[in-house]
Amino acid sequence: MLSKLKTNAAVEVSSRVNNLSGDRSLLARTYLCTFLLAACVVTSAQAEEGTSYANSQDFQLHGFISQGLIDVNGSDFVNDDGGLSAELTEIGLNASYQLTNKFRLAAQVVYLDGGNRYSQGARVDYALLDWSAYTNESWQANVYFGRFKNNHWLYSSSRDIPFARPSIILPQSVYFDGFRDIAVGSDGIAAKLSHSTDEYGNFDWQLSYGSSPISDEQTKNILSEYAQGTAEQDYDAQASIYWQPAFSSWRFGLSLLDASFTYDQGGVGSGDVFFDSDFTFQFYTMNAIYAGEKWEFSGEIYQQRFTIDGFYSPDFQLDNIGQGFYLQSRYKLTQQLTLLARYEDFYLNKEDKDGKKLQQITGGDIPYYFAFHKDITLGVNYDITSNFSMRMEYHWVKGAGRLTPVVVPNAIINNTEDWQMWAVQLMYWF
Repeated sequence: MLSKLKTNAAVEVSSRVNNLSGDRSLLARTYLCTFLLAACVVTSAQAEEGTSYANSQDFQLHGFISQGLIDVNGSDFVNDDGGLSAELTEIGLNASYQLTNKFRLAAQVVYLDGGNRYSQGARVDYALLDWSAYTNESWQANVYFGRFKNNHWLYSSSRDIPFARPSIILPQSVYFDGFRDIAVGSDGIAAKLSHSTDEYGNFDWQLSYGSSPISDEQTKNILSEYAQGTAEQDYDAQASIYWQPAFSSWRFGLSLLDASFTYDQGGVGSGDVFFDSDFTFQFYTMNAIYAGEKWEFSGEIYQQRFTIDGFYSPDFQLDNIGQGFYLQSRYKLTQQLTLLARYEDFYLNKEDKDGKKLQQITGGDIPYYFAFHKDITLGVNYDITSNFSMRMEYHWVKGAGRLTPVVVPNAIINNTEDWQMWAVQLMYWF
């Protein structure tokens, strides 16, 4: 009976995911949550009977359901009308299978609806073969093939899991939602080398090279709603190193990124007003985190270089050096209640922090406040049970430098420098 119920629930979930690609209705999300929750209940029931297929020695299956409400006043961060929205949905399943003592398969599929933050629908975050190439008492080397997961930034490995990241909305100065799908992982190869000693502590070196597919909706989200051509990522090369001193609660990191993109103008009759172009993006970060019994302190500081060759016109060129950082603190007030406070700052061009040059060279079409992004965030997380939590947060934001679309901003809707948002989210995982 349980086997039949499990099969029917899994078939229904698969059907719902396939049919949700263009549906933004709350009813559709509710259906998907309901059927995935049914699958979770079946899994739990099997575990109680000692017949769990989900967490055997070689096979692991986990998932999460997260639904919330978000209200933004003064920008199109989520929607264009500024109304209360249920576009705060994250549903996912991840699995791993240990083929041998050296090889493991792992994958995660998610359904997301975040409004204007990123494309709505299902996607594969990662699907990889993990090769444990070398292991001894102090060294561990792994190589990953396929769609690997980006683990280079402080929260990049947890940004795709609602309950694992520190807040509903991550600091946009680093974890810009407009680049979410490109930044989560790439198709290619990655390697990680870990070394641990009692004298110097733990070291992690990571390298990766690949590229991410860019859909038509992502193209419009990043470039402009009027872009009728095709965008592609040529490559994404990253490297990072992390060090945790021996017997210390601190961990320090450094990461480097170099990526290249191209845009091919739409064909004859498409009405595309943009031209063939090349984009490059370079991103350098330094970070630190302290994880104590009750306190956690973290922060990242970075510099980026963004260049455009073409796009607006065949001979257009842009070369901007941007900077940003955030500082964050979390305090575990009780076993269930955790408080959060964060400040972040971002400048699109370090030579034009007030945006006056941006407004001048665009003839006033792009206001000065699109040159920066500042955010003060307060939040609270309450663990209702060991796998069920509620999270709430409020943001006071100045500037529109972290809104989509990126290259051709929407200055009509985003007509104010100061705006606020609040969000509440329920999260269940198994």
